[in-house]
Amino acid sequence: MEVILIKDVEKVGKAGSVAKVKEGFARNFLFPHNLAKIATPEGLKQLDKEKQARLAQYAKVKEESEETKKKLSALSLTISALTQGEEKLYGSISNHDIAAALRDEGFLIDKNTIELAEPIKSLGIYELPVKLHPEVTAMIKLWVVKK
Repeated sequence: MEVILIKDVEKVGKAGSVAKVKEGFARNFLFPHNLAKIATPEGLKQLDKEKQARLAQYAKVKEESEETKKKLSALSLTISALTQGEEKLYGSISNHDIAAALRDEGFLIDKNTIELAEPIKSLGIYELPVKLHPEVTAMIKLWVVKK
């Protein structure tokens, strides 16, 4: 029996895909738990339309991410921090601080998309990757200077 999966089902398939399962499994598990529906011609047409809409949305988000990448690549971000001695910072600069500095520049970037291996603890110039989209990563230049 062919079914259209509504939600991800382990060892069967992902949501939005067509899967071939045994009739008893579909009738006793998938249908009662609202995990799948019967693959009818109308359902398959609807599934195709939803896939096309998702692909269009994905392409639109990717295009917006590419534009943001160009703007971020041209940006040189400066954060001033208190220092202890010559180069060592009192505290550290984390993703949260970088996201706040980007927000001040007009970019709404989530702190979780800034790929910082460990907090910055010294003065200097850093190149940091920002994952804007699964296929788009921008590099920002960060200057950490003495306050």
